[in-house]
Amino acid sequence: MPDDRKLKILAAVVNEYILTGEPVGSKAIAALPDIKVSPATIRNDMAVLEQLGYLEQPHTSAGRIPTFSGFRLYIEQLMPQRNITDEEKAVLDRALDEVEVPTEDALIESASKALAELTNCATVVSNVTPQFSVITKVEVIPTGKRMYVLLMITSSGTIKNKVCRLEFDLSNEQLEFFSHYVSESLSGVAVDSLSDEMMAKLTEALGTYMMTLSPLIKGVSDIVRDLCEGDVHLGGEKNLLTRTDVSTNEVVRFIEQKNQLSQMLDESFSGLQVLFGDDGNFIVNNSSVIMSPIHKSGKKAGSLGIIGPLRLDYSRIIPYIEYLTGRITDLISDDEEE
Repeated sequence: MPDDRKLKILAAVVNEYILTGEPVGSKAIAALPDIKVSPATIRNDMAVLEQLGYLEQPHTSAGRIPTFSGFRLYIEQLMPQRNITDEEKAVLDRALDEVEVPTEDALIESASKALAELTNCATVVSNVTPQFSVITKVEVIPTGKRMYVLLMITSSGTIKNKVCRLEFDLSNEQLEFFSHYVSESLSGVAVDSLSDEMMAKLTEALGTYMMTLSPLIKGVSDIVRDLCEGDVHLGGEKNLLTRTDVSTNEVVRFIEQKNQLSQMLDESFSGLQVLFGDDGNFIVNNSSVIMSPIHKSGKKAGSLGIIGPLRLDYSRIIPYIEYLTGRITDLISDDEEE
């Protein structure tokens, strides 16, 4: 670990790079009011920080820029602490307090929009509370010859549907039987308790209707699997597409393959998590992802954050994210107690 002086210089380099986007030289650091050493000493310390992997020199005659490791150390230990202003807090509170029906999904959607506006970044929502949701309604709707749509609604406000193509048309009697059967069997059942074994038992219990109705049970199983998988929702994508410091082509590919992010996020993380463009196979280079978990009943119920360029004002944005996820945690916990 670098000594205090080198850490102070590293923090100064990161702050200047975030501000200017240009390599930072020793003279620029020496001119700062809180740096009390000569440019020569700063050059030596920057060389050591480069050897340690916290800085790099893009060109021989240029100054240094932070590496991903340098950014990570800055965020974890060196970043100045900043409190949210009353005005900023009012904007964030209003986004949550004005939600008409405060389901988990609705609260997070409103928070996501407010976060996109305040940060000028894209927002990311991952894994919104499937483990706390119970099934409230399952319907089957005929939509054409041998075509049926399964509709599932959960207690968290999530609505999922799936088109099922059967080999034959169902009679009114068969449709009524299926609607009654799934209502009796699944209403009030926790989404994450519907294992493959349980769905197989439901299929077997169809009895004489097994051949005709089992494809619909499989459709229900597919919907449940989609609910429980790490689903990722993006908002404010245009904020990324208009930036010049990230590749538009990479952003478009990321939007098309967004669920890769859910595989990168550690499902066990309990606090703020920051990913950079060098983590795994993340498709957007020169970028960062900041995610904070939402909890319910002491368990992770989802996560909310942003994806933006590497040069972000982390000391301003991180408090936004932590404040919003903390408030949502409180709101859904209060709702549960009532």
